[in-house]
Amino acid sequence: MKIGILQCDDVQEQFLAEHKNYPEMFMNLFLKEDPTCTFSVYKVHEGELPASTKECPAWIITGSRYSVYENLPWLPPFFKFVRQLYKNNCKLVGICFGHQVIAQALGGSVSRSEKGWGVGMSFNQVTHCKPWMQPSSKSLNLIVSHQDQIMTLPDSARILASSDFCPYYMVSYDDHFLSIQGHPEFSHSYIKDLMLSRKGRIPEERIAEGLNSLHTESDAQLSIRWILKFLFYASSER
Repeated sequence: MKIGILQCDDVQEQFLAEHKNYPEMFMNLFLKEDPTCTFSVYKVHEGELPASTKECPAWIITGSRYSVYENLPWLPPFFKFVRQLYKNNCKLVGICFGHQVIAQALGGSVSRSEKGWGVGMSFNQVTHCKPWMQPSSKSLNLIVSHQDQIMTLPDSARILASSDFCPYYMVSYDDHFLSIQGHPEFSHSYIKDLMLSRKGRIPEERIAEGLNSLHTESDAQLSIRWILKFLFYASSER
């Protein structure tokens, strides 16, 4: 399967050598699960968009330091492209910022959460199990790094996983869009470096909680397995 990676940010330069950039993080996870995957990368945050929704049979939106409600010149055309993907029944997965892009583009709303920063490991309950969520699990624990959250969902949304901190953690839209607030592509070492680099922006007690949470293993590979099954399942429905 060919996956179009819609890149919305770059890893900070001081972390690139050790952790690689966001597209490489995703590629490594997907290839570990399915060595036949191929990829095309589009630097959306630099104004690069695919010429057509047909360029790839499946798409994924990366995370980003930006917010979907910022006045950035590349966001309106990107929202338009996402709506075109939805209209054309294309398969799309959004991660963190991508999770929020989908909600915003389809008529929901996103804003800075009063709950503050979510950093480190997040602990979520699966509230609805779709056929492609195999092997099944009652929980989904993934690394997070975000202040923004979806506040209202579009009409077509279905909540699949949730927590008290993030009620709309994993969401599906009909059979062809899926989004997750967490980062399966983030390693424990990367989120540790990222948190420590944001001292002064993230409260010290929240960083301490985030670092302590990293004693828990991530369900990253399970989520990637689900994502690949979702992409295959969606294509078999048409």
